[in-house]
Amino acid sequence: MKKTIFLDKYPVYTLEIMKDEMELKTTKEVVEYFVEKVEKHPVTVLISVFDHYSHTKKLDGDMVEGLIDAQNVVFCFGASIPNTKILAARPRSIGICEFEDKFIIEFIEAPKEQLNDIMEGWSKALKV
Repeated sequence: MKKTIFLDKYPVYTLEIMKDEMELKTTKEVVEYFVEKVEKHPVTVLISVFDHYSHTKKLDGDMVEGLIDAQNVVFCFGASIPNTKILAARPRSIGICEFEDKFIIEFIEAPKEQLNDIMEGWSKALKV
């Protein structure tokens, strides 16, 4: 995965996977994969799957060229509330963007490195 700073302030982890490097072939399958990972984790809770593509298309909004689908799997790792500010960093979201030949998986850095490692592991395991 590659870590970049988006808009000069948001640390984003990105993994680009060519479709021929994966067993899963559709956005729906990739979403189901992440939902299963979230539901099997002992702490996380699934909040929702957000169809970002349909939402943006309905608004006639701009979309990156070649985008076929865009979904967010929204969930929370929150096992404690050590202060009030932690709620501003929650919940987590993994973005799944499908193009003709690849998927791009992205998420914003979590407050705990261990959580980034988990999301990174889930993402990298998509490659065969």
